[in-house]
Amino acid sequence: MIEATRLPQDEVWLDPLRSPEVRVDDLLARLTLAEKVGQLGSRWVLNDMSATGEPDDEASEGLDQAEVMNVAPMQDVFAASGTLALEDAAAHGLGHLTRVHGSLPLTPSEGAAEVVRQQRVVIERSRLGIPAIVHEECLTGFTAYGATVYPAAIAWGATFDPELVEAMAAAIGRDMAAVGVHQGLSPVLDVVRDYRWGRVEETMGEDPYLVSMLGAAYVRGLQGAGVIATLKHFAGYSASRAARNHGPVPMGRRELLDVILPPFEMAVREAGVGSVMNSYSDVDGVPAGADPWLLTETLRDTWGFTGTVVSDYWAVPFLSSMHRVAADADDAGALALAAGIDVELPDTLGFGQQLTARVAEGDLDESVVDRAARRVLLQKIRLGLLDPGWTPEGSVERAADVELDSADNRALARTMAERSIVLLDAGDVLPLAGPGRPAHTKVAVIGPAAHDPRTFMGCYAFPNHVLPRYPAKGLGISVPTLVEALRSELPDASIVHARGCSTSGSDRSGLAEAVSMAADADVCVVAVGDLAGLFGHGTSGEGCDAPDLSLPGVQGELVARLIETGTPVVVVVVSGRPYALGEVAGRAAGLVQAFMPGEEGAAAIAGVLSGRVQPSGRLPVQIPRSPGAQPGTYLQPLLGVGNHGISTLDPTPLYPFGFGRSYTSFVIDGLELSDDEIATDGEVRITVRVTNTGDLPGAEVVQLYLHDAVAQVTRPVLQLAGFARVDLEPLESRVVTFTLHADRTAFTGRDLRRVVEPGDLQVMVGSSAADLPCVAVLRLTGEPRLVGAERVLVTPVQVSGAERER
Repeated sequence: MIEATRLPQDEVWLDPLRSPEVRVDDLLARLTLAEKVGQLGSRWVLNDMSATGEPDDEASEGLDQAEVMNVAPMQDVFAASGTLALEDAAAHGLGHLTRVHGSLPLTPSEGAAEVVRQQRVVIERSRLGIPAIVHEECLTGFTAYGATVYPAAIAWGATFDPELVEAMAAAIGRDMAAVGVHQGLSPVLDVVRDYRWGRVEETMGEDPYLVSMLGAAYVRGLQGAGVIATLKHFAGYSASRAARNHGPVPMGRRELLDVILPPFEMAVREAGVGSVMNSYSDVDGVPAGADPWLLTETLRDTWGFTGTVVSDYWAVPFLSSMHRVAADADDAGALALAAGIDVELPDTLGFGQQLTARVAEGDLDESVVDRAARRVLLQKIRLGLLDPGWTPEGSVERAADVELDSADNRALARTMAERSIVLLDAGDVLPLAGPGRPAHTKVAVIGPAAHDPRTFMGCYAFPNHVLPRYPAKGLGISVPTLVEALRSELPDASIVHARGCSTSGSDRSGLAEAVSMAADADVCVVAVGDLAGLFGHGTSGEGCDAPDLSLPGVQGELVARLIETGTPVVVVVVSGRPYALGEVAGRAAGLVQAFMPGEEGAAAIAGVLSGRVQPSGRLPVQIPRSPGAQPGTYLQPLLGVGNHGISTLDPTPLYPFGFGRSYTSFVIDGLELSDDEIATDGEVRITVRVTNTGDLPGAEVVQLYLHDAVAQVTRPVLQLAGFARVDLEPLESRVVTFTLHADRTAFTGRDLRRVVEPGDLQVMVGSSAADLPCVAVLRLTGEPRLVGAERVLVTPVQVSGAERER
């Protein structure tokens, strides 16, 4: 074994009083080419379960090895290539350790011990003893056994609440840092383009500005807690043909620039994100992992990104095996490195020591290796990993005391869940309780989402991501069912329950019991939707794409038969994507959309149904009317909206983007512009008044949209330019002021340069993309102005103090 040799503390690279840049220059000069290459690789030790043994016998019964093991795409194919022992993988140093906590059901102390063990191997096997960065998934919270499961990202979008998202991310980061984790693979900044895509649940919606604001907030929260955030998936992944996972993306450069890239740019420029992960997909035939225009020219040269680009899992060998732009994994490694990927995850296949041979043979410039190694080592220096006092044991010293599902975490998860639930239609039944409401003696609670708490959690939540192969471990956390929550919420009612049917499949054997139970009740609550999984083991999630937007399995039939009983039926959809509800709306006695609300989701849904919780969620995606002719998101030019008598297909949604009801009522009025005209480099203040005209406290989301009347290319009929979540007491008013810079009207013109054009803009303010009572015209004057990465990205908003009607 090679003994780790720590140099004297007066050496520059070990001196924390020197700048990171000076330290990394000194360190790079000391490293051999093989050692620099070593910093570009990773090792997923627990992927082969060698550290802790085999899965539970009960868990693996009836599953083949691929089903037991797969938590990443084509994992079974590439696992055999990653079986190099950690001692050998770290012989020249190592960049990352992969999912030490998140691959097996380990307690925080067990995971911390494994972090120490693996770090010790890395330090002791390499000449200079440089530790590795430990990364984990954190999309719905820290993906680890016993950690809080927050709502899925699509639910964050429904909150329209960046401050809350930032607070959640900070809590996630604190837990991860306490157990020795340095980097989190989140947030997902993909903008939804097709609702059938399985990973809609991982996104924050279909609008670039909403995703930008929430994504930047997540980055600030996570990195403020000392954990590097990683933007996914750069870029275009969500726009695959036919919504097929990993599918080719038939997208032009203009759509990529105006719709897909803005959230990434916001996170780089406004939040200072530390890492970016490439997309699996190709855009117009060019795989993202081999695209220097995307990974270097745009990300670094234009936006000024200075962090690391990490590959999505096995994206480097995919360049050969799936994209066929490289001859083999070695060729793929050189191609990806030259394009701008710095670290290969989750194991080293293309970025191995064969790169040293390519440099020796003149096929790869050593400066390309130096460039990536510098970025990785700078990150390690800034994390403190190369400071003299750092030890693996010290990095996990808080692990023994950390409570990964603390009361504070759960309170935050509940607030997030409550603010994310969208009331689509209160009908004549909701709320179920409260003054003036009839007493419901018998309530039938039906449906698979009422029965199984896993339906509240996304595919990257540990209970859905890893624990299906360890059923003896349960969920690792307390996750009440909706039935249990309603029994607590409505203590005077008799709650009866039948599952009715499964989330998927064609088994109708439980329908008759459910129908009979509903017919005998005063009111029926039916909860239907998704159960998240991976690669075909769910109705939503990675690799679980949908052929259409019908409710999965026979759930649609269950709902229809319950409504036919004549008992008032409240339909609750618990899902990761929007489903077509045209056959339900108008027939149900109430309609609620809950986007995978996490471990506290049952209480949040029950609270909204009872009226204890005032619903305030707004749709981050539209709800389609029919399952086949679904709308293509609200960002459409004129020919993409309405019917116009030119097609038999009408893309008008059932419920529009930004929509959500409440048990109180609001009025938005009093629109004023500080100027009717501004220059193409000016700004305007846009002011409205929002009033709670009802009898209950509530929150309205005031939304600002723009419409470009005439432009050199087709533009969306309207696009979100700002928003503010406003809490109001009954009869209370507040004034909301948006400060809109002309840069916020910029778009990519015919020559693929972003321009602010003179002309008339409609300014519209209201409560959804289809409810905009406040309209004014703003004229931009002067010459067209080209803008670049220096342009203003944010629309600041101020909310005044409250005024009460007398």
